[in-house]
Amino acid sequence: MNIAIFTPSKNPYSETFIQAHKHYLKENIYYYYGSGSQLHLEGADGFRSSHKITPLKIKRKLLRKPYTFINEQLIVNSLKANKINVVLAEYGTHANKILSVIKKANLPLVVHFHGFDASIIKVVENNNNYKELFQYASKVIAVSRKMTQMLLELGCPREKLIYNVYGPWPEFLKVEPKFTKKQFLAIGRFTDKKAPYYTILAFKKAAENHSDAKLIMAGDGQLLNTCQNLIRYLGIESQVEFVGIITPEKFRHLLTESLGLVQHSITAESGDMEGTPVAVLEASAAGIPVISTFHAGIPDVIKNGETGLLCEEHDVYGMAANMLALLENIELAKEFGRAGKENILKNFSMERHIQVLQKTLSECNKNL
Repeated sequence: MNIAIFTPSKNPYSETFIQAHKHYLKENIYYYYGSGSQLHLEGADGFRSSHKITPLKIKRKLLRKPYTFINEQLIVNSLKANKINVVLAEYGTHANKILSVIKKANLPLVVHFHGFDASIIKVVENNNNYKELFQYASKVIAVSRKMTQMLLELGCPREKLIYNVYGPWPEFLKVEPKFTKKQFLAIGRFTDKKAPYYTILAFKKAAENHSDAKLIMAGDGQLLNTCQNLIRYLGIESQVEFVGIITPEKFRHLLTESLGLVQHSITAESGDMEGTPVAVLEASAAGIPVISTFHAGIPDVIKNGETGLLCEEHDVYGMAANMLALLENIELAKEFGRAGKENILKNFSMERHIQVLQKTLSECNKNL
């Protein structure tokens, strides 16, 4: 089976789930990234060569087709030349962009939603609530129970929906936490739905009587400067460190010495929501308790009071109390961590995630 994976951009650092699909699917993978005139096929330097484009330019003029004809026909020809059997489109928005091309190629389409594409109000409206996409798609994948319900409400047929939470990379299961520092770790883009300022405020409250406590914040984004200003205002520069974008190896090292992962996810004013945060899965796989919120797919994975501690969205005092519980009881953190690793191994492994995706793609190919 030859699988074409379509993504909006090439290997963004925060989209480890797409890299996992490329790496672990046990078939021939053709990775198309970008869109329009910027669409490319990884490993195919001649994808947009002049000898392929020039005949299409002539054909477009003769048939009086719009300029989009060239890019669309280029993709159709490539899909046929590579004998693609099934297409996996990452993000509902990107699936909508390539829908007309996939229709022309007459290929089965599996659409993988991830978060914002199913939740931001304007995004959903601009995509006409995905009506045409849901009609054509063979299967639609949701990464949380909340997302499953949202897609049903948008009109996705229940029989097409597949609930399939991500899995952490296996390397995270090899982490052996030492719980050597009173250190919390936050990782992810500094965006509205991750509300990093709430994490800082909660840490400030929790660490009032723990001057040796520390918060490491990794990532980048539009709210980074706001958060840097906030810690200066609160006078906790010595306790909060911003380390920028880090590698998975660095993340695993920080997990080894940390007390817990903290993330105060909320539903943004735009409607933007998480799917199921990969960092939450990875931290739990590493044996580190997760302190977060009852948001999107997080409670699907984190068992409150068993593998971590959750509070309601915007509840800074609740999150602070949960941080304090670990600061004052290292054994509780260890207990949550052990239970979390066991939960991931049993229910949310990468192997399980890929098996579900593999089966879905295979069935769509057979049903063509």
